[in-house]
Amino acid sequence: MLEADRYLLDQIRAGSADGWSQLVERYQGRLLAFARGKLPRSADAEDLVQDTFVSFLTGLARFREDASLETYLFTILRRKIISWFRGKQTTICLLQDALPAADREAGSGGADALPAAEPTASWYARRDEQDELHRAALSRAMRTIIDDYKRKLDFRHLQIVEMIFYCQLRNKDIARLAGVSENHVALCKHRCLNEIRTLLATDLGGGATLPGRMDGETGRQGDGGTRRQGDEDFRCEEIPLNDALLSRIWQEERISCLKRSTIGAYLLETLEEGWRDYVKFHLDQLGCAYCRANLADLQEQTRTQPVRAFRDRILQSTVGFLSRK
Repeated sequence: MLEADRYLLDQIRAGSADGWSQLVERYQGRLLAFARGKLPRSADAEDLVQDTFVSFLTGLARFREDASLETYLFTILRRKIISWFRGKQTTICLLQDALPAADREAGSGGADALPAAEPTASWYARRDEQDELHRAALSRAMRTIIDDYKRKLDFRHLQIVEMIFYCQLRNKDIARLAGVSENHVALCKHRCLNEIRTLLATDLGGGATLPGRMDGETGRQGDGGTRRQGDEDFRCEEIPLNDALLSRIWQEERISCLKRSTIGAYLLETLEEGWRDYVKFHLDQLGCAYCRANLADLQEQTRTQPVRAFRDRILQSTVGFLSRK
């Protein structure tokens, strides 16, 4: 989390109205731009953004700071938008609107044996805890891979992986958009999944349950194991490396989203060629709604900044006259 955000949170928790005002001013623009891109009426977008800030403030005790403040606010807003559409899923990328979504696996269909006795509350608690640990490990693995692509300036593979997991496009559509063969797309996906499994094995080693055998690219896992937890048998839930789970984590945690400073540098045309082309792809072709919201907010600030600066100059030059009345 950014130090500026942590400072504002400390101020808000201490009851500072000024800290809350600064946080709202910091994020309202990008949230409103995101909502306006999803809702037909600007008034509805404003209402949901307002509800988002209310929900954040009233549920502040539940914010564990394991995600950035921006991502957390976007998550609240996206859920409110989905609820506004009565449960209809909303797309995250422009490419999802223009092309069919990738086929999802219907599930393994296997009849895994349940524990002989009815699971207890503690069994469910441990299972939920393990699911959360697995999800966090998956997030770390994906971020490591994406950061490595960026560090190596390997934007071609990054674009393909984004279209596979972030947009959930079909291989044939990705191949056409990227100018490669469908076999190449399949190979990129296979390598990415193998890298994720390798990172998970390292991250969750030392006693934690690791993913089972991967059956091709379907994401189906092999049989899990059973371990003793106190006096109970506890079946360890494996991490299902299927497209739907990876896409959900990628979208909710914004795994490959651009830093705001990077978008700012793109606006100022100061990025190097490779980065510039990738940012243009992410914003314009992929059409990431989160990053486009940040772009719109920065563009609006660029337009209004001279007006604000002039207003501040007037206030500074006239404030002394107030005390003379």
